[in-house]
Amino acid sequence: MKVVILAGGFGTRLAEETITIPKPMVQIGQHPIIWHIMKSYASYGFEEFVVALGYKADVVKNFFLHFDDLASDLTVDLGAGTVEHLRRHEEKWKIHLIDTGLETLTGGRVRRLEPYLRDETFMLTYGDGVSDVPLDRLLAYHRKHQKLATITAVPAQARFGNIIFDDDRVVGFAEKRSADEAWINGGFMVIEPSVFNYLRKDDDILEVDLLERLTRDGQLSAYRHTGFWQCMDTLRDRQALERLWASESPPWKTW
Repeated sequence: MKVVILAGGFGTRLAEETITIPKPMVQIGQHPIIWHIMKSYASYGFEEFVVALGYKADVVKNFFLHFDDLASDLTVDLGAGTVEHLRRHEEKWKIHLIDTGLETLTGGRVRRLEPYLRDETFMLTYGDGVSDVPLDRLLAYHRKHQKLATITAVPAQARFGNIIFDDDRVVGFAEKRSADEAWINGGFMVIEPSVFNYLRKDDDILEVDLLERLTRDGQLSAYRHTGFWQCMDTLRDRQALERLWASESPPWKTW
């Protein structure tokens, strides 16, 4: 089963660099976040990826073109012009790097991938979020409900804790949400190829032109995940992920 990663959006300055780079290439630890996403999928046996490229597609392509060298220990003999791999990486991934256009929106990017996906169920996620969602259970849930698409629903994250008052006195801070908390689409979707009938043009938006149309037709289910999930929208998000990665047990590390 193929895994589609949407990596074609415009760049970011999350890394506080003077040039923008595609968000999936922002590093968490020594690896870009797209590597973390792919490692999570590969830990469940999903090792064939279709990466939808757009903005600075060459940056992503160059990363994977040189992945063998970057992820291995090397001896470089400049005089002989040779490179010896002392310790090779363990990845056995097959990666399709597809340029889906600079201005194409998320739904349009998926639409452009139809030639690579039209014959089988596939997984789909964004290139800027990590999670410990059990992908085997997600797939089983999708198959059980027999809808055209399943999204992973995660609790909406509050940026700040709520202050609890007693008159004018602060008596605490509320971080937990109530049982009727809001849910959002966290990515990590399972899709049937017949959804391509819902996508019509390059400026289709995935969340509107696909998911909302599927909802109207009763063809969208949601797998509720209350475990770890974190997207990387801000520098603060990146710093939080960096701290977690430096800890003994990063919560999204399923490998």
